[in-house]
Amino acid sequence: MGDYFQTIVDLDADEAGAAELAERAVAWLVSEGIVLADREVCVLGQPLGHPPGPHWSRAVADDDPDGEPFDGLAVHTGPTVFDSGQDEPEAVTCPRCRTTTDLSDEGEEEDEGEGVWPRFSEAITDWQDTGHADVTCPACARDVPLSEWLWTDDRLAVGRLGLEFWNWPELSDDFRASLAAVLDGHRTAYLWGKL
Repeated sequence: MGDYFQTIVDLDADEAGAAELAERAVAWLVSEGIVLADREVCVLGQPLGHPPGPHWSRAVADDDPDGEPFDGLAVHTGPTVFDSGQDEPEAVTCPRCRTTTDLSDEGEEEDEGEGVWPRFSEAITDWQDTGHADVTCPACARDVPLSEWLWTDDRLAVGRLGLEFWNWPELSDDFRASLAAVLDGHRTAYLWGKL
């Protein structure tokens, strides 16, 4: 069966503001009764998370009335590359020249004899280690921070704040929009995955 997760990633949170935004988001979720304030063992990959609150249903789509969350919310701050736990992303778009690049190693190869994905893979490691990484666009040759690239699918997001709901029914569009408003109207990415 496996474990399912849904992650809402704040794409605009900076190093100085991520922790404060995380506190604000959790405070709002607690005030709405969506999660509980006290943390306990209820998420994968972290020692503690926020269990579902009495009004968890305010966060989920109406089309699954029998499904109840049986795990909690993990809050990630710091430079993180969030992924869906499945396949690698298929393509990415440069925010400078708007060219979309195929990331599969099966496509055209660069002059050095390897595909484009390795340069992103290396940048992902650098981002997680240092919080900074640039990737040179294969089309316009400009250096672009990894966090600014536009991923064409829901398999990867780069940010400093992620709210990861483990084994919950599908989060509703309205809930995701309300949470984005709590995060100062920042751009967010929504990832769904399974382990």
